[in-house]
Amino acid sequence: MRVARHQQHWIAFSTIVTREIRRFLRIWAQTLLPPAITMTLYFIIFGNLIGARIGEMGGFSYIEYIAPGIIMMAVINNAYANVASSFFSAKFQNHIEELIVAPVPNYVILAGYVAGGTARGLFVGLIVTLVALFFTHLPVQNLFITFSVVLLSAILFALGGFINAIYARSFDEISIIPTFILTPLTYLGGVFYSISLLPDFWQHVSMLNPVLYMVNAFRYGLLGASDVNLWLAFGIIVLFIAALSWFALHLLDKGTGLRK
Repeated sequence: MRVARHQQHWIAFSTIVTREIRRFLRIWAQTLLPPAITMTLYFIIFGNLIGARIGEMGGFSYIEYIAPGIIMMAVINNAYANVASSFFSAKFQNHIEELIVAPVPNYVILAGYVAGGTARGLFVGLIVTLVALFFTHLPVQNLFITFSVVLLSAILFALGGFINAIYARSFDEISIIPTFILTPLTYLGGVFYSISLLPDFWQHVSMLNPVLYMVNAFRYGLLGASDVNLWLAFGIIVLFIAALSWFALHLLDKGTGLRK
């Protein structure tokens, strides 16, 4: 009986994940192509044009230094956007109700959507990495750290997108968090600079930004350089994942934003 239940849960999970992956692959011109073009412009403008004037940063050429941050920025934005838009669309079109009344635990629903968002984040991250290789060399110092950081970061922001979709009451509200919170955190998260260049006060303020830890841990995995302690970065990422997972399940159990 228990084996049959686990098998049902696995079928539900794999169905959600497959649908999510097919969804963003089907509309690749909207989900995969724009990030590749945008990040190419970042490499051209910030890397080649401006970077040539800046010179080295942290012992690396400027374009090599910012490449990990640009890759992580693409992963974060797309993992978040995929879940936020997909789950809200399910709410808007009222077919999420069929999933909720089905004999599927809420944690399976959450895991399915988060896995789908994570897959898109990793897929876009791979595309941007290939783009980066046309502009600079990316030596991988530690493959395990590199992959684990990007995977955990994608999971974290997929959870954030899920929570955003639960609270959103219109498509306009889907863009509020990315515009006013996610974008500032990303740009101020050490993507384009080392926080060692900042005055002491702003260095301490920057340490409150969780994106800083993800960008620097990923940079450490690729280049072997980081402005933060690696284990502290992992701890903060895992802590945020645990907190957002609990909160998302709590909202699902209460039916927040789902029951009319």
